[in-house]
Amino acid sequence: MYPNLLHFGFLTIPTFGLLAAVGLMAALALSLKTAAMVGLNPDRVWNAGIFMIVAAFVLSRLLLVLTNLSSFITYPILLLMVPSLTPLGLLLTTIATVVYLRLRGLNLLLTLDAWAPCAALAWAFLALGHFAESSDPGLPSGLPWAVHVTASSLRLHPVALYVALAAVGIVFVLLRCLRIERHEGDTFVLGLLLSGLVQFLLTFFRQPDIAENTFGNLLDPIQWVALGMMVVAMLVWLQPRKQVVHAV
Repeated sequence: MYPNLLHFGFLTIPTFGLLAAVGLMAALALSLKTAAMVGLNPDRVWNAGIFMIVAAFVLSRLLLVLTNLSSFITYPILLLMVPSLTPLGLLLTTIATVVYLRLRGLNLLLTLDAWAPCAALAWAFLALGHFAESSDPGLPSGLPWAVHVTASSLRLHPVALYVALAAVGIVFVLLRCLRIERHEGDTFVLGLLLSGLVQFLLTFFRQPDIAENTFGNLLDPIQWVALGMMVVAMLVWLQPRKQVVHAV
């Protein structure tokens, strides 16, 4: 599709990178509103969001360097340009963010509630980025909105667009949830459930992952992750939580 938005000499602006940056800024901007909706200080939630983004970048790069030390010594710049966000990096970022929230005295569940619609908004922009660079291929389709494959008559499901539309829908649902009477963590739980369900179902429209799957071939790796998200959501939902009395 359009992997590069601008290419001029040595200057290249990848479409995915630009959309990811715009999505993160839009998510941070939205967090100012959602923080107020859950009764938290918007500036403190903004700062926590900045910390999480920086932690994800730094920790992922640090893991990349530590696991490829010899390559880093030989080609430091080239290695640091490699995409490095991994499950371990995300886990370490989550731990670091939870510690940060505790140290700053921010209520964990209320912060997650405030971040839930923001995460869905960022997800929508990331999906658009995947659509632009054709990195989320779908199965062949004869539907009118199917997209053409470059240099081929084959038409595929635009799975990335499906994801983007679903993510936007989730944003509106979660914003609505923040405006009604609820318990702490309800919006976060709903966001995890809806996101996991969307990812699980849309995998049936994606081209199968042929990489070796630790859990076997019963489900696609993304579907295992989606099930994990829904299990975490249910575990949080089953915990006793305070009722929110300042619903907007």
